[in-house]
Amino acid sequence: MLRTALTPRWLGWLAVVVALAVGMVWLGIWQYRVAEANGVADALREANERPVIALTAYLQPHTAFPADGSNQRLTAVGHYEPARRVWVLDRRLAGVEGYWVLEPFVVEATGARIPVVRGFVTSHPAALPPSAGSATSTGPGPSATLTLVGSLAPTEGPGTPRRPPQAGEVAAVSVGALLNDWGGEVYNAFLFAISETPDPGDVGPAGSSAAGATGAMERVPPPLTTGGLTLRNAAYALQWWAFAVFVGWMWVKMVREDYRRAVAREGDSAPTAPTTAPTAGAPL
Repeated sequence: MLRTALTPRWLGWLAVVVALAVGMVWLGIWQYRVAEANGVADALREANERPVIALTAYLQPHTAFPADGSNQRLTAVGHYEPARRVWVLDRRLAGVEGYWVLEPFVVEATGARIPVVRGFVTSHPAALPPSAGSATSTGPGPSATLTLVGSLAPTEGPGTPRRPPQAGEVAAVSVGALLNDWGGEVYNAFLFAISETPDPGDVGPAGSSAAGATGAMERVPPPLTTGGLTLRNAAYALQWWAFAVFVGWMWVKMVREDYRRAVAREGDSAPTAPTTAPTAGAPL
Protein backbone atom coordinates (compact mmCIF):
# COMPACT_ATOMS: atom_id res chain seq x y z
CA MET A 1 0.00 0.00 0.00
CA LEU A 2 2.91 2.35 0.69
CA ARG A 3 4.11 1.97 -2.89
CA THR A 4 0.69 3.10 -4.11
CA ALA A 5 0.59 6.03 -1.68
CA LEU A 6 3.99 7.28 -2.89
CA THR A 7 2.98 7.48 -6.56
CA PRO A 8 2.89 11.02 -8.03
CA ARG A 9 -0.87 10.89 -8.36
CA TRP A 10 -1.58 10.21 -4.72
CA LEU A 11 1.22 12.46 -3.48
CA GLY A 12 -0.44 15.28 -5.40
CA TRP A 13 -3.78 14.51 -3.81
CA LEU A 14 -2.06 14.32 -0.43
CA ALA A 15 -0.80 17.88 -0.87
CA VAL A 16 -4.36 18.99 -1.63
CA VAL A 17 -5.70 17.13 1.41
CA VAL A 18 -3.06 18.62 3.71
CA ALA A 19 -3.85 22.14 2.46
CA LEU A 20 -7.57 21.55 3.01
CA ALA A 21 -6.99 20.08 6.49
CA VAL A 22 -4.78 22.99 7.55
CA GLY A 23 -7.41 25.45 6.37
CA MET A 24 -10.15 23.59 8.20
CA VAL A 25 -8.12 23.41 11.41
CA TRP A 26 -7.48 27.16 11.19
CA LEU A 27 -11.18 27.83 10.62
CA GLY A 28 -11.97 25.68 13.66
CA ILE A 29 -9.51 27.66 15.79
CA TRP A 30 -11.05 30.91 14.53
CA GLN A 31 -14.56 29.73 15.41
CA TYR A 32 -13.36 28.63 18.86
CA ARG A 33 -11.88 32.07 19.50
CA VAL A 34 -15.14 33.65 18.36
CA ALA A 35 -16.97 31.37 20.80
CA GLU A 36 -14.67 32.52 23.61
CA ALA A 37 -15.04 36.20 22.70
CA ASN A 38 -18.82 35.90 22.53
CA GLY A 39 -18.82 34.08 25.86
CA VAL A 40 -16.84 36.89 27.47
CA ALA A 41 -19.16 39.47 25.93
CA ASP A 42 -22.19 37.59 27.25
CA ALA A 43 -20.62 37.37 30.71
CA LEU A 44 -19.80 41.09 30.66
CA ARG A 45 -23.31 42.00 29.57
CA GLU A 46 -24.76 39.75 32.28
CA ALA A 47 -22.50 41.32 34.92
CA ASN A 48 -23.48 44.83 33.85
CA GLU A 49 -27.17 43.93 33.95
CA ARG A 50 -26.97 42.64 37.51
CA PRO A 51 -28.19 45.24 40.02
CA VAL A 52 -25.76 46.98 42.35
CA ILE A 53 -26.30 45.60 45.87
CA ALA A 54 -25.25 46.96 49.24
CA LEU A 55 -22.21 45.07 50.53
CA THR A 56 -23.73 44.72 54.00
CA ALA A 57 -26.84 43.07 52.53
CA TYR A 58 -24.89 40.67 50.34
CA LEU A 59 -21.86 39.56 52.36
CA GLN A 60 -20.90 39.45 56.02
CA PRO A 61 -17.38 39.45 57.52
CA HIS A 62 -15.65 36.06 57.69
CA THR A 63 -18.45 34.29 55.79
CA ALA A 64 -17.81 32.08 52.77
CA PHE A 65 -17.61 33.65 49.33
CA PRO A 66 -21.00 33.44 47.55
CA ALA A 67 -21.24 30.90 44.74
CA ASP A 68 -22.45 33.58 42.32
CA GLY A 69 -20.39 36.40 43.80
CA SER A 70 -17.78 36.88 41.08
CA ASN A 71 -18.29 40.18 39.21
CA GLN A 72 -21.20 41.16 41.44
CA ARG A 73 -21.19 44.93 41.80
CA LEU A 74 -21.52 46.14 45.37
CA THR A 75 -21.69 49.49 47.09
CA ALA A 76 -20.47 50.45 50.54
CA VAL A 77 -19.99 53.59 52.63
CA GLY A 78 -16.77 53.98 54.60
CA HIS A 79 -13.19 55.13 54.29
CA TYR A 80 -9.80 53.87 53.13
CA GLU A 81 -6.77 53.40 55.33
CA PRO A 82 -3.88 54.70 53.19
CA ALA A 83 -1.34 53.88 55.91
CA ARG A 84 -2.08 50.16 55.38
CA ARG A 85 -1.69 50.33 51.60
CA VAL A 86 0.26 47.48 49.97
CA TRP A 87 1.41 46.77 46.42
CA VAL A 88 0.61 43.45 44.73
CA LEU A 89 3.49 42.09 42.64
CA ASP A 90 3.52 40.80 39.06
CA ARG A 91 0.41 42.48 37.67
CA ARG A 92 -0.22 43.67 34.11
CA LEU A 93 -2.49 46.27 32.58
CA ALA A 94 -2.74 46.67 28.80
CA GLY A 95 0.46 44.62 28.40
CA VAL A 96 2.44 46.75 30.86
CA GLU A 97 3.98 45.21 33.98
CA GLY A 98 3.45 46.83 37.32
CA TYR A 99 1.60 46.60 40.63
CA TRP A 100 -1.94 46.67 41.94
CA VAL A 101 -2.48 49.26 44.64
CA LEU A 102 -4.39 47.50 47.41
CA GLU A 103 -5.96 49.34 50.34
CA PRO A 104 -8.29 48.25 53.14
CA PHE A 105 -11.71 49.88 53.03
CA VAL A 106 -13.40 50.15 56.43
CA VAL A 107 -17.13 49.65 55.99
CA GLU A 108 -18.94 52.17 58.15
CA ALA A 109 -21.88 49.91 59.01
CA THR A 110 -19.80 46.97 60.30
CA GLY A 111 -16.34 48.36 61.02
CA ALA A 112 -14.89 45.42 59.04
CA ARG A 113 -12.25 45.81 56.33
CA ILE A 114 -12.45 44.63 52.75
CA PRO A 115 -9.38 44.81 50.45
CA VAL A 116 -9.90 47.07 47.45
CA VAL A 117 -7.80 47.20 44.28
CA ARG A 118 -7.81 50.97 43.78
CA GLY A 119 -5.56 51.10 40.75
CA PHE A 120 -2.45 50.08 38.85
CA VAL A 121 1.01 51.66 38.89
CA THR A 122 4.19 50.86 37.02
CA SER A 123 6.24 51.58 40.15
CA HIS A 124 5.47 52.40 43.76
CA PRO A 125 7.03 55.01 46.07
CA ALA A 126 9.50 52.58 47.65
CA ALA A 127 10.94 51.93 44.18
CA LEU A 128 10.83 55.49 42.87
CA PRO A 129 13.82 57.87 42.89
CA PRO A 130 13.84 60.42 45.76
CA SER A 131 12.78 63.26 43.47
CA ALA A 132 9.61 61.50 42.36
CA GLY A 133 6.45 61.54 44.42
CA SER A 134 2.88 60.36 44.37
CA ALA A 135 0.13 62.12 42.47
CA THR A 136 -1.34 65.22 44.01
CA SER A 137 -4.89 64.62 45.20
CA THR A 138 -7.36 67.31 44.19
CA GLY A 139 -10.31 65.70 45.99
CA PRO A 140 -11.19 65.18 49.63
CA GLY A 141 -8.52 62.51 50.06
CA PRO A 142 -8.81 58.70 50.15
CA SER A 143 -9.14 58.61 53.96
CA ALA A 144 -12.36 60.69 53.89
CA THR A 145 -15.76 59.04 54.12
CA LEU A 146 -16.97 58.11 50.65
CA THR A 147 -19.30 55.78 48.77
CA LEU A 148 -17.51 52.99 46.97
CA VAL A 149 -18.85 50.93 44.05
CA GLY A 150 -16.77 47.87 43.28
CA SER A 151 -16.79 44.50 41.55
CA LEU A 152 -16.50 41.51 43.89
CA ALA A 153 -13.80 38.86 43.48
CA PRO A 154 -12.76 35.83 45.55
CA THR A 155 -9.56 35.87 47.57
CA GLU A 156 -6.48 34.65 45.73
CA GLY A 157 -4.05 31.91 46.70
CA PRO A 158 -0.65 32.70 48.23
CA GLY A 159 0.96 33.19 44.81
CA THR A 160 4.50 32.57 43.58
CA PRO A 161 6.14 35.92 42.73
CA ARG A 162 9.15 36.21 40.45
CA ARG A 163 11.07 37.89 43.26
CA PRO A 164 10.63 37.96 47.04
CA PRO A 165 8.23 40.70 48.21
CA GLN A 166 9.87 43.68 49.85
CA ALA A 167 8.44 45.83 52.63
CA GLY A 168 4.92 46.92 51.68
CA GLU A 169 4.59 44.34 48.92
CA VAL A 170 2.50 41.17 48.73
CA ALA A 171 2.48 38.32 46.24
CA ALA A 172 -1.32 38.02 45.98
CA VAL A 173 -4.59 39.39 47.28
CA SER A 174 -4.81 36.77 50.02
CA VAL A 175 -7.22 37.83 52.76
CA GLY A 176 -5.71 35.32 55.16
CA ALA A 177 -2.24 36.81 54.78
CA LEU A 178 -3.54 40.39 54.95
CA LEU A 179 -5.44 39.62 58.14
CA ASN A 180 -2.15 39.04 59.94
CA ASP A 181 -1.15 42.66 59.26
CA TRP A 182 -4.51 44.39 59.28
CA GLY A 183 -6.20 42.57 62.14
CA GLY A 184 -9.84 43.07 63.14
CA GLU A 185 -12.84 41.91 61.15
CA VAL A 186 -12.40 41.28 57.42
CA TYR A 187 -14.51 40.16 54.49
CA ASN A 188 -13.49 36.96 52.75
CA ALA A 189 -13.30 38.69 49.36
CA PHE A 190 -11.93 41.80 47.71
CA LEU A 191 -13.21 44.51 45.38
CA PHE A 192 -12.03 46.14 42.18
CA ALA A 193 -12.92 49.79 42.63
CA ILE A 194 -15.24 51.05 39.88
CA SER A 195 -16.07 54.49 41.29
CA GLU A 196 -15.62 56.51 44.48
CA THR A 197 -17.94 59.37 45.49
CA PRO A 198 -16.73 61.98 46.19
CA ASP A 199 -13.76 61.31 43.93
CA PRO A 200 -10.45 61.44 45.85
CA GLY A 201 -8.79 62.51 42.61
CA ASP A 202 -5.79 60.20 42.82
CA VAL A 203 -6.90 57.56 40.30
CA GLY A 204 -7.07 58.09 36.55
CA PRO A 205 -9.17 56.10 34.06
CA ALA A 206 -7.80 52.88 32.61
CA GLY A 207 -5.61 53.55 29.60
CA SER A 208 -4.56 57.01 30.74
CA SER A 209 -0.90 58.00 30.70
CA ALA A 210 -0.98 59.14 34.32
CA ALA A 211 0.48 55.95 35.73
CA GLY A 212 4.03 56.59 34.61
CA ALA A 213 7.09 57.67 36.51
CA THR A 214 4.95 59.87 38.76
CA GLY A 215 3.41 56.83 40.40
CA ALA A 216 -0.18 57.95 39.68
CA MET A 217 -2.79 55.19 39.56
CA GLU A 218 -4.87 53.89 36.66
CA ARG A 219 -8.20 52.24 37.31
CA VAL A 220 -8.06 48.44 36.93
CA PRO A 221 -11.02 47.04 34.95
CA PRO A 222 -12.59 44.14 36.86
CA PRO A 223 -11.48 40.91 35.23
CA LEU A 224 -14.23 38.52 34.24
CA THR A 225 -13.89 35.40 36.36
CA THR A 226 -17.03 33.95 34.80
CA GLY A 227 -17.42 33.22 31.16
CA GLY A 228 -17.83 30.40 28.71
CA LEU A 229 -18.32 29.50 25.09
CA THR A 230 -21.23 30.21 22.81
CA LEU A 231 -22.52 26.80 21.78
CA ARG A 232 -23.17 27.70 18.15
CA ASN A 233 -19.62 28.85 17.42
CA ALA A 234 -18.15 26.00 19.47
CA ALA A 235 -20.18 23.56 17.36
CA TYR A 236 -18.87 25.21 14.19
CA ALA A 237 -15.32 24.73 15.47
CA LEU A 238 -15.93 21.03 16.10
CA GLN A 239 -17.44 20.65 12.63
CA TRP A 240 -14.39 22.17 10.92
CA TRP A 241 -12.05 19.91 12.89
CA ALA A 242 -14.21 16.89 12.02
CA PHE A 243 -14.02 17.87 8.33
CA ALA A 244 -10.20 18.02 8.60
CA VAL A 245 -10.13 14.48 9.97
CA PHE A 246 -12.63 13.35 7.32
CA VAL A 247 -10.60 14.51 4.32
CA GLY A 248 -7.54 12.74 5.71
CA TRP A 249 -9.54 9.56 6.23
CA MET A 250 -10.94 9.77 2.69
CA TRP A 251 -7.44 10.04 1.21
CA VAL A 252 -6.34 6.91 3.11
CA LYS A 253 -9.51 5.09 2.07
CA MET A 254 -9.05 5.92 -1.63
CA VAL A 255 -5.37 4.92 -1.56
CA ARG A 256 -6.33 1.59 0.02
CA GLU A 257 -8.98 0.93 -2.62
CA ASP A 258 -6.55 1.80 -5.44
CA TYR A 259 -4.01 -0.58 -3.93
CA ARG A 260 -6.56 -3.38 -3.76
CA ARG A 261 -7.56 -2.84 -7.41
CA ALA A 262 -3.90 -2.93 -8.43
CA VAL A 263 -3.39 -6.22 -6.57
CA ALA A 264 -6.49 -7.66 -8.23
CA ARG A 265 -5.28 -6.61 -11.70
CA GLU A 266 -1.88 -8.19 -11.07
CA GLY A 267 -3.61 -11.41 -10.00
CA ASP A 268 -5.74 -11.53 -13.16
CA SER A 269 -2.80 -10.89 -15.50
CA ALA A 270 -0.41 -13.43 -13.92
CA PRO A 271 0.38 -16.46 -16.28
CA THR A 272 -1.00 -19.82 -15.17
CA ALA A 273 0.82 -23.17 -15.60
CA PRO A 274 -0.72 -25.47 -18.32
CA THR A 275 -2.47 -28.52 -17.05
CA THR A 276 -2.35 -31.77 -19.21
CA ALA A 277 -3.98 -35.09 -18.53
CA PRO A 278 -1.51 -38.01 -18.15
CA THR A 279 -1.29 -40.40 -21.17
CA ALA A 280 -2.22 -44.04 -20.88
CA GLY A 281 0.57 -46.25 -19.71
CA ALA A 282 2.66 -43.36 -18.56
CA PRO A 283 4.11 -43.75 -15.14
CA LEU A 284 2.39 -41.72 -12.51
